[in-house]
Amino acid sequence: MVPQDYPRVIIEALQPQIDGGRYPIKRVPGEKVLVNIDIYKEGHDKLAAVVKYRRLGDRLWQERPLVPLDNDCWHGEFTVGALGRWEYTVEAYAERYLSWVDEITKKSAQGGNLTSELLEGLVILKASAALATKEDKARMNASILAIEELVAAGEQDEAISQSTSSLMHRLMLKYPDRSEGATLTPALEIVVTRPLARFAAWYEFFPRSQSTVPGQYGTLKDCCKRLPEIKKMGFDVVYLPPIHPIGHAFRKGKNNNLIAGPDDVGSPWAIGNEHGGHMALEPKLGNWKDWAKFVATCRELEIEIALDYVMNCSPDHPYVAAHPDWFYHRPDGSIKYAENPPKKYQDVYPLNFGTEDRAGLWQEMLKIFLFWIDKGVTTFRVDNPHTKPVEFWGWVIDKVHQQHPGVIFLAEAFTKAKMMRLLAKAGFTQSYTYFTWRNTKHELTEYVSELTAGPMKEYYTGNFFANTPDILPTLLQIGGRPAFIMRTVLAATLSSVYGIYSGYELCENEPIPGKEEYLDSEKYEIKQRDWNAPHSIAPLITRINQARREHPALQTYNDVVFLHAESPAVLAYYKMTEDKSDIIVCVVNLDPFHKHHSFIHVPLQQFGLGDDETYQVHDLLTDERYLWRGSRAYVELDPHGDIAHIFAIRRWQHYENGFDYFV
Repeated sequence: MVPQDYPRVIIEALQPQIDGGRYPIKRVPGEKVLVNIDIYKEGHDKLAAVVKYRRLGDRLWQERPLVPLDNDCWHGEFTVGALGRWEYTVEAYAERYLSWVDEITKKSAQGGNLTSELLEGLVILKASAALATKEDKARMNASILAIEELVAAGEQDEAISQSTSSLMHRLMLKYPDRSEGATLTPALEIVVTRPLARFAAWYEFFPRSQSTVPGQYGTLKDCCKRLPEIKKMGFDVVYLPPIHPIGHAFRKGKNNNLIAGPDDVGSPWAIGNEHGGHMALEPKLGNWKDWAKFVATCRELEIEIALDYVMNCSPDHPYVAAHPDWFYHRPDGSIKYAENPPKKYQDVYPLNFGTEDRAGLWQEMLKIFLFWIDKGVTTFRVDNPHTKPVEFWGWVIDKVHQQHPGVIFLAEAFTKAKMMRLLAKAGFTQSYTYFTWRNTKHELTEYVSELTAGPMKEYYTGNFFANTPDILPTLLQIGGRPAFIMRTVLAATLSSVYGIYSGYELCENEPIPGKEEYLDSEKYEIKQRDWNAPHSIAPLITRINQARREHPALQTYNDVVFLHAESPAVLAYYKMTEDKSDIIVCVVNLDPFHKHHSFIHVPLQQFGLGDDETYQVHDLLTDERYLWRGSRAYVELDPHGDIAHIFAIRRWQHYENGFDYFV
């Protein structure tokens, strides 16, 4: 059967897109989308193309032109605005006017009668004039009438001249005839979320440990007193473990002991007792008035609240009695507790998301999110999302974003790489990463390049937590204070989003022997700390966060570029803004035990510097300044002195009035 209609222009291989358009890419307001696509057509027609974009639900498209490159590749860009979902596509078409101009210009140079060609051109001109509006339409019609008169009078050269004038070029490009074209369908989607999703410093702490009285249960009022210190260090987000009532049955004792004493406080992840479940406060922390004060204090300090969203229930949780079908049951009828062999969590019942009452369970989980959003929570760190159906996450995140498009979801999924990527595609705004276990130069270079320079950068924002209540990395156990400093610099500069768990600034590193876990874990007991201890690295963390706030280059997530450092123990890399007005070079000694020196190779051309130009490097950690010249620079890094540098590159400026300085 002969096709009645078909696209005359071929459009394929559009980038960026995720899994053939199944999932949206991600951006924040003001961020660009760089588009690359293949466009071609049979024959020799000239082509034109635009990228079209709009907020989902809007009627009108916005357009930006695409520019042809080599081998039928085209490139363009556009910038997204408001929060929510957007869509984008590409329209390409045969540019009949430009093709005609090319043809008649070549034939005119050869001489001969071109009346037929001019009549063809008039048809093309009239088609675009019909699309024009107001003054443009009148101007085009007047020009067409004049050209017709010239053709009739045999004044061929003047007719060609007016048909191909710069004025006619401009008007024809403004009103192109796109009838011989095609549009890529269906359109692809973008999720636009808040800038905090791409640039933030997180600080995790247990509210019950914020009392200054040894052994006393901390309260939300105590937390309010602690917040200014956290803000002073430069953190944007405070992340709270579960703050709900803690179950009594099978409550864990200190160090995860199966037998709890009368004073043991239990694990906050065993949620629910007679005081309520996921939409209740642990009474020892305070009441709803205290919570409102905590929220207000955070807002005054411009700190946002992230809450741990944990789908665990203690045996005492109200759901167990009201909805026993929401849990897993053994053949003997008993409810299964959670296990991650060899670990057993007798105090926790996991929810069964495949229950026959799936609609009821899923709606209740959505209700919990909406409840806490109404209470002032703007971010959720979701516990173990990889153990729940990905389909659920796509559904519930979309439901939340329909009402609250700025809510941020962090996936705490230390699991297989493909599952971590799928969760991000399905809707999670940020994700935990393997950074915690990437220590060598090769490991860090390969992994960070994968996250920030490959396809993952379109949808996966890695939150580089240096430690967590569950994870005390081996390097921190053995490397002491230098390792804590080194890992802070790496986390805070390799990613624009990073976090620490409280106690990190005090270099707490006593493990359970042979494990990557804290001895005397705060998950099972209350701790009081001396935040003014002389060995604290809080002043250094403050300087790092200040550098991040003051330098836009450190606020960018994508495209970390690694430099050649001649020592295998030295990692060097840079970030810079698109206009090169802010360039940051980081140099880190990855060995917390020994001094290392190295030459690093500076990409002068990429920085806009001349081969013989002198430039200043300003260490943002120490405020020291050095003059460098040429592409090979020497650094010396001592674990007991300066184990890392965060250099701002400053160019030399000279003015005729005699003032010289670096900017």
